[in-house]
Amino acid sequence: MSEGTRLVAPVVLPCDPGCSVLRDAVVDVAADGRIAHVGPRATAPQHAGPVRELPGLLLPGLVNTHAHTPMIALRGMGGDLPLMRWLQDVMWPAEGRLQADDVRVAMTSGCIELLRTGCTTSVEMYFFTDAVIDAVTAVGSRVVLTPGIIAAPGWERLGTWEQMRDDVSARIDEVGLRSGPGERIELGYGPHGAYTLPPDALASVAEHARARGALMHIHVAETKEEDRALRESHGSVPALLDAVGALGGRVLAAHGVHLSESDIDLLAARGAAVAHCPGSNAKLAAGMARVTALRRAGIRVGLGTDGPASGDDLDLWAEARLAGLIARVGSGDAAAVTASELLLMATREGAAAIGRDDLGALEPGRWADVVHVDLDDPAFVAPDDDAQLLSNLVWAGGSRVVRDVWVAGEQVVADGEPTRVDRRAATVALREVAARLRG
Repeated sequence: MSEGTRLVAPVVLPCDPGCSVLRDAVVDVAADGRIAHVGPRATAPQHAGPVRELPGLLLPGLVNTHAHTPMIALRGMGGDLPLMRWLQDVMWPAEGRLQADDVRVAMTSGCIELLRTGCTTSVEMYFFTDAVIDAVTAVGSRVVLTPGIIAAPGWERLGTWEQMRDDVSARIDEVGLRSGPGERIELGYGPHGAYTLPPDALASVAEHARARGALMHIHVAETKEEDRALRESHGSVPALLDAVGALGGRVLAAHGVHLSESDIDLLAARGAAVAHCPGSNAKLAAGMARVTALRRAGIRVGLGTDGPASGDDLDLWAEARLAGLIARVGSGDAAAVTASELLLMATREGAAAIGRDDLGALEPGRWADVVHVDLDDPAFVAPDDDAQLLSNLVWAGGSRVVRDVWVAGEQVVADGEPTRVDRRAATVALREVAARLRG
């Protein structure tokens, strides 16, 4: 959208705190790619620019709060192993063969997959920073990139943890936290975990992140083995992070499966957020995060797919459904997490979890990351009823009804296909990388 454009649709879900349903509404996108106005057409301000009528529903782009998307090249490898064996025996050796070009190819294919499901922003922890940025820039999606920082066998080839930390700091100092058209790139820090880094490394990385206002994105209490060892030595993973001063600033705890009441209270007191990844947690038999307890404590909770080698797909709608199902089964309460709450977790609350008040909702001033959903689908049996519409969208519709996607006002998916890159060519290149890694 080179000029200010008005999108008009029968239904608009701005994903405000009350999860309103607007009928016959408009979303005005300014020339700079930000939202200028959202509301019913009847009361909309005069508009002299282009108008696009869309048959269906508009909502904000989804926010994936925890991913390792380049692992799409390793999808399905070691798929029946528990986490630590899967990491040490399968993933890390395979990732040791990855080169920057492989990561660029894999991230390109992954960005396409994310956008086609309606996910416009992903929080990525991975290596080969330039390759990831190149892929995101080419496809036109949005990323909060927290390059991996790790001190584990096999990773020495990428440098020491100090060098990994310093590379992130130097990049932020040079270009700022956010860069690129529509501020599509944000940089943060990705210390892998308390079991792959010494305490002094965690403290130092956290200090660098706080000094720059950057997100620190770290795996926390994902498995029983990790939790047991660190609970015996330091009280718990959150207790260790707090003891070294690593829970201040913008902190995103990925997984947060094995958390005690005191751990939850500590994360809440420090303002940390949690990225809930029910699909990966279930597949690796890591456990079930206590989502209702986290939310009740006031902790910001977003949804994540984890890497497509463990969670296997990059469909945040599927994660939302699974999160709701697990919360209901775990609590015995069929209303433990409602459809509207799940939608907000995938949008507004996901953005809040990563400290971004410019994403995750259709509101003036936020980036125009917009998803167009086809209502002409049997998933929607009562589109004129607000409550049933939301229920049908979350529980029955999901990614298959996504038709068009805009990021910063630019259309990057049209009728299900990416506008900037060739999806089929990207798949061919991905399969070539995967074949070499298996060999």
